[in-house]
Amino acid sequence: ENVAHKVVAYSRGLEDGGVLSVAKHFPGHGDTKDDTHSGYVSIEKTWDELKECELVPFITALPKADMVMVSHITAVNVTSDKLPTSMSETMITGKLRNELGYDGVIITDAMAMGAVADNYTSAEAAVTAVKAGVDIVLMPQNLDEAFNGVMNAVTDGEISMARLDESVMRILKLKARYKLI
Repeated sequence: ENVAHKVVAYSRGLEDGGVLSVAKHFPGHGDTKDDTHSGYVSIEKTWDELKECELVPFITALPKADMVMVSHITAVNVTSDKLPTSMSETMITGKLRNELGYDGVIITDAMAMGAVADNYTSAEAAVTAVKAGVDIVLMPQNLDEAFNGVMNAVTDGEISMARLDESVMRILKLKARYKLI
């Protein structure tokens, strides 16, 4: 709760200064002992256990958060998909968007980090993240491969234009709020 109050105050200060704030790294690195820069990292807590601790700052900050950055932590006792949060529809759409009610921009952590890049191609990671509900795929290991993967998924009907339009609208609304367009 202490962290939650500080996150909100800091975010308000950034907003007052015309700077976008990002709540990160959802669902929280509080109990991780490893580093997603280097490789696979999982947490053992259930969703209810996360809501009692790691998620408290997120839940408090979400109504004012400009963006949420999703981590590459795999929440093995929350999802059955075995995917990093950044690629998990359960975590992004099911938990963050639907259950917690967040309707703002969601950005991945850098997709070139070991937890993703060691296990997925840039195309696989980008396509899976977009399908899961991410709006911005940050720093794929191979930008051309990630871009072409998403383009091919749209062309093949794996990702709908409506899904992309949702992300575009969220990003445009955020830019408009800060008079960037």
